[in-house]
Amino acid sequence: MDFSSFLLMRHEIILLAVILLLVVAEVSISNAKKSSVVHLAIFLFGIHTIVGFFKIDYGSLFGGMFQTNELIHFFKNVLNIGVLILLLQSGDWLEEKIIQQQRGTEFFILLFSSLLGMYFMISAGDFLMFYLGLELSTLPVAALAAFEVTKRISSESGIKLILSAALASGVSLFGISMLYATTGSIYFAEISEAITASNLTILGFVLFFAGLGFKISLVPFHFWTADVYEGAPISIASYLSVISKGAAVFILMILLFTVLKPLMHIWENILYGVAIITMFIGNLFALRQQNMKRFLAFSSIAQAGFILLGLITGNQLGTTTVVYFVLIYIFSNLAAFGVVQAISLKTGKENMSDYEGLYRTNPNLSLVMMLALFSLAGIPPVAGFFGKFFLFTAAASKGYYLLVFLAVVNVTISLYYYLLVIRAMFLRKSDNAIPYFKSKIYMKLGLLITAVGILVIGLYSPLYDYIHELSKSVF
Repeated sequence: MDFSSFLLMRHEIILLAVILLLVVAEVSISNAKKSSVVHLAIFLFGIHTIVGFFKIDYGSLFGGMFQTNELIHFFKNVLNIGVLILLLQSGDWLEEKIIQQQRGTEFFILLFSSLLGMYFMISAGDFLMFYLGLELSTLPVAALAAFEVTKRISSESGIKLILSAALASGVSLFGISMLYATTGSIYFAEISEAITASNLTILGFVLFFAGLGFKISLVPFHFWTADVYEGAPISIASYLSVISKGAAVFILMILLFTVLKPLMHIWENILYGVAIITMFIGNLFALRQQNMKRFLAFSSIAQAGFILLGLITGNQLGTTTVVYFVLIYIFSNLAAFGVVQAISLKTGKENMSDYEGLYRTNPNLSLVMMLALFSLAGIPPVAGFFGKFFLFTAAASKGYYLLVFLAVVNVTISLYYYLLVIRAMFLRKSDNAIPYFKSKIYMKLGLLITAVGILVIGLYSPLYDYIHELSKSVF
């Protein structure tokens, strides 16, 4: 192994260098100038994101523990774009709230450490690397969920997340141990050749799936989601909803379509049932929500159910549709959370009723929120329509017509509660409407990127074809 082979870990090495530079900056910069850490972190991560788009070779390291290919490389870039948007949307909050408490650098170090864990998780070639990445991606987020130390609800959020994550991690590890017991290996390539549909293997898969189901917020592993989203800072709620969920979906897809492909006749039935109950419970509970963070929490649960329509296919078409939908979902959900964060930072209001008359006072924010909700609902011509259409097409191509019909029913339900927010903003009047305010440049740039992404990704069909070509590296 020579030095050039380590360039396969370019994402991980550069991100680690960014973390170390931020540690040096924390020590070097005086307290009076600590706000410059925010600008430095966004600048460094922006460079990291740009460098990630340069072509990279594919291969493996450490005896197959770490592997990369064109699709993995592309998905890391997708995560980078999502985190960069999130950082831009968080800039005002960090400068106004967190820097004063001398904890700005810690926020970035924890966030980037979690992202580093996701890199290792999706590049894993065996269950050891996968589990190390899973833990590294989870533990920092639990600290971030409790980051607003002056709020009791934030502390409760952190406690609930760490306890739930510990249970899910233990269950998943127990499942991995069962898969190891039946196959005699932790390497994915060897497991796929030796795995059989024994009772112990099936139980191991179910337990392993439960652990990842927790991170994706699949029913019945979703109970933590709404409470943690409500108590955590909005930036961390959006990170859990988008980045963490996206990475978990990607590694689950890779494992199902390659390592666990011999068990497809078993896991497709499990995914079938989980998809139905996840869509219905997510949508029906979203109807009852008034707090916008809880509203988006149950919305994200329902979206996870839709993602399973692509996962259940187990083929190249499913890979393409899942990656394409996750990319769209990142832009759509970050747009919605960004508007919620902008309003919450300026006014402290987070309930749906507070948004009444918003279009008359803040039309730009209303339009971005409308685009985001239309995309999440799957209304043409925005990107979310094409994402859901391709998911339905993938499921229908395998003969899951009843599942597609139930998904369409759930799209109708979701359209109703998304329109409730739009009605409040555009049609309702309020004597106590949110007053006009201006966000700073970072927030404006973050929302602009999401709005452009929602419009362009749906209309730019070659992107779907490009992902389809990349997905060949999985099969």
